[in-house]
Amino acid sequence: SANFPILFLSIYWSGLTTKGAFIGGFMGLISAVMFVVLGPNVWVQILGNEKAIFPYAHPALFSVTIAFVSIWFFSKLDNSARAKNEKELFRAQNIRANTGIGAAGAVSH
Repeated sequence: SANFPILFLSIYWSGLTTKGAFIGGFMGLISAVMFVVLGPNVWVQILGNEKAIFPYAHPALFSVTIAFVSIWFFSKLDNSARAKNEKELFRAQNIRANTGIGAAGAVSH
């Protein structure tokens, strides 16, 4: 819920920003933990309550969706200079990742 949306969008979406990735990933993490605690596995089986507040035992469908939407939303809202620079550098990074062109400079440490 926290990692997959960031990894996926960092590979395929040129509009991703660091701010959007951080906030969206954090929201995916918080929602996943919250749904698990409020779900039947913890709320009913461990804490002994009669009925779970969140009805599903596996909340990934919801928490991953929250993360994707949050990443998109906060990346779109980010109009900082850093965000503009990150968006401009996506094409070069994508070409390097897919073809290896320009990666030779990274070997010398």
